[in-house]
Amino acid sequence: MSHSFAVHVPDAELAPEPLDPEQIVSGSPEVTGKVVWESPDGRRLRGIWQITPGVVTDTEADELFVVVSGSATVEVEGGPTLEVGPGDMAVLREGDRTTWTVHETLRKVYSINLG
Repeated sequence: MSHSFAVHVPDAELAPEPLDPEQIVSGSPEVTGKVVWESPDGRRLRGIWQITPGVVTDTEADELFVVVSGSATVEVEGGPTLEVGPGDMAVLREGDRTTWTVHETLRKVYSINLG
């Protein structure tokens, strides 16, 4: 999109984004998402992301996100443990290795900057 816009996040339609099976620690979490804006050079993304309950690992990008619904515990290797729920904003640093324990289906909006 090349113009200003608004998206109603709670009921936005999302597409499946299959996890790498090696990322799944326990449960059967399913991820869906939607990029709502991408910079012309592809290095900045804005979008919506959702994950169902379970435990997964990830290596993060430079990201700021706000939780819309659900809750999770995000353990940052060598760093803090973040408890996030509706209305919480969090910042993850590029390269952070994380373990996400999703307690109830979590939906977030995000802003990612790629190196």
